[in-house]
Amino acid sequence: MSLLIKNGRIITATDDYLADILVEGEQVAAIGKDLIADAEQTIDATGMLVMPGGIDPHVHLDMPFMGTFSSDTHETGTRAALFGGTTMVIDFVLQKQGHSLREALDEWNSRARGTTVGDYSFHMAVTDFNPGTKAEIKTMVEEEGITSFKTFMAYKGALMIDDRQMTALMQEVKQQGGMVTVHATNGDVIDYLVAKHLAEGKTSPLYHYLSQPEVTEAEASARFTDLANYTGCPAYIVHLTCEGALNAVRNATRRNQKVYVETCIQYLTLDASKYDKGFESAKWVMSPPLRELKDQETLWAGINQGLVNIVATDHCPFMWKQKMMGEDNFAKIPNGHPAIENRMELLFSEGVKKNRITLNKYVEVACTNPAKIFGMFPRKGTIAIGSDADIIILDPEQKHTISAATHHMNVDYSAYEGWELTGKVKTVLLRGRIAIDNNECLVPKGYGQFIKRNKVSGKI
Repeated sequence: MSLLIKNGRIITATDDYLADILVEGEQVAAIGKDLIADAEQTIDATGMLVMPGGIDPHVHLDMPFMGTFSSDTHETGTRAALFGGTTMVIDFVLQKQGHSLREALDEWNSRARGTTVGDYSFHMAVTDFNPGTKAEIKTMVEEEGITSFKTFMAYKGALMIDDRQMTALMQEVKQQGGMVTVHATNGDVIDYLVAKHLAEGKTSPLYHYLSQPEVTEAEASARFTDLANYTGCPAYIVHLTCEGALNAVRNATRRNQKVYVETCIQYLTLDASKYDKGFESAKWVMSPPLRELKDQETLWAGINQGLVNIVATDHCPFMWKQKMMGEDNFAKIPNGHPAIENRMELLFSEGVKKNRITLNKYVEVACTNPAKIFGMFPRKGTIAIGSDADIIILDPEQKHTISAATHHMNVDYSAYEGWELTGKVKTVLLRGRIAIDNNECLVPKGYGQFIKRNKVSGKI
């Protein structure tokens, strides 16, 4: 299959120019002005932005959590991602305490293999670091192409590891060429506050927010950066939400330490006022919770300062009936919200169109940095000769409205219901094939490929 994209405005993390793109097979074959090629198909992209496919490195598909499963499968989730311009996701494999990493990977493979529509990879969440687990790290990196290892500083008794395990894991992961990522919140303090509020009869979703104050994230982020500095392990904080946590990263730069930072689209666009809506606020119960307007300002500034490297989603949707599990107890509300389909268009409309970030910065944090940090660049994350032809064509002026009635995620509400956006993804190519066109998915279940990732360089 060959395809020619004509007259588009090509945007990468560093470039902005008008040109044509020739795609042959799964890759970009040529880029230039007025290309002459006998292509089987031609797309006229006049007036459109032509950008790399988005990479969302933080999603939870078909994930067991709090006695239920997130409602998007690997099929429905990656298909919805494609509709929104995200051509690849990185999901999380969760080790069960007392079980091996291999068992966990086999379980996730059984759900993902042959079902994904878009491309995908895995992070490995380590919840029980012991001599057996340690021996598996090398295999995961070198044989499976899984080079990032997630840790939790919260969810005691289920996912959390202590500082002893964290330090030992960091030392082994560094030696094998990987990276440690972290959910950085102080689980002990949060557990204390949850119990205190419930004992006082405070059961509404508001108290989910009040049980995770900024200090719980700031303290854990600082502790994690200190351990990473001591071990020398490449380090990455997932879903960072607030000024205090980002200041911990700022402080780390004073000793010439680099800590990668991800925030999520909801922390840039939504705030804690959502917790004033009675039980409807359960739609926005996630961990960490939504923060204050001052934290939004900090995160947008952090993007432009180069401190915040990636905008992801932490996509973890649950049907409203599942959220109702916590109607009488906020601690039983499944944590997470749907955004995998909305990230690219929200970030464009709220970021680029409102002059908060440039077009180049948009591509950098949504496409290129995820590929670089997680060992897929330049195969993924850019438009260059020899790169996978993962390309989105976006109309920068088309207005549209987000609604559960029209989205493709397998969830019966939207966290952004009624939001009017400017900028619409019109066409999506995945490895050279038109995957989305005219709001229709043209690739089948199983088209998505597992992408093995390279060892971590620690540089972007």
